[in-house]
Amino acid sequence: MPRRTAPGTDSAAAESLFVSTVRLARRLRQVADARLTPSQHSVMMSIHRHGPLTLGELADLERVAQPTISRVVAKLEGDGLVERMPDATDGRVVRVVVTPDGAELLEAARSRKVAWIDDRLAQLTPEERDHLLAALPALERLQALP
Repeated sequence: MPRRTAPGTDSAAAESLFVSTVRLARRLRQVADARLTPSQHSVMMSIHRHGPLTLGELADLERVAQPTISRVVAKLEGDGLVERMPDATDGRVVRVVVTPDGAELLEAARSRKVAWIDDRLAQLTPEERDHLLAALPALERLQALP
């Protein structure tokens, strides 16, 4: 089946960007704490950024089914990285928050990843760094598109 590309795009550029981002994401996962799977890390980051969240809100953010998010949260809760708490306005609603241990784990992983990137940026030429930094707004827009 032929690959579909949007008008005005270059499929070779799209392929290169895909391969580069997948490889970079893989390298960054290798630098992160091995205690968390990529799914668990993503869930914790969503809770940390947007929380406290209901399981339904979290499932929507992660784009997974609620039973899947329930299993991930149960594992993280069992590890002491997140906890469930009643909603402040509706006691029937339960929200999930990151515990202090969970926040510490996320910050340590983030610090390792940023240090890894910083080390690699230092190995680039000034021109390569400038090109990469100039592309950041477009990359941020690309990932934010629906």
